Amino acid sequence: MKADLEDKAESRHDHKHGPVFHPHVHSQAEKRAVINRLSRAMGHIEAIKRMVESNADCSEILIQLAAVKAAINNTGNLVLKNHITHCIVHAVNEGDEQTLIDLNNAIDRFLK
Repeated sequence: MKADLEDKAESRHDHKHGPVFHPHVHSQAEKRAVINRLSRAMGHIEAIKRMVESNADCSEILIQLAAVKAAINNTGNLVLKNHITHCIVHAVNEGDEQTLIDLNNAIDRFLK
C-alpha cells in the first residue's frame, strides 16, 4: 500500500535555462527506476573491482565492464526519455528555445 502511494506521489524540481525558469514533475516510479538502475550498476562496478583485486581473467573483466557500460547507457536513455516527456514538452509549449539548445548539447555529450 505504501508503494502505491509513493508511485502516485510526484517529485517536483525546477529547471532554469538562461532567463527561462520552469517547474515540472517526475513520478516516484520514474525516479525509483533510475535510482534502481544506478544502484545495480554501482553494485556491478564493485563486483568488477573485486574481480581485479582477485586477479580475475582480463577477458572476463572486459565483458563485465561492457555490461556496466550498457547499463549506464540504458539508464541515460531512460533519463532522456523522461526529460523529453516532462521538460521538453513543457519548454516547447512555453516557446523556450534555450531548453532545446541545452537538450541538443546534452545529447551530444551523452553520445560521445
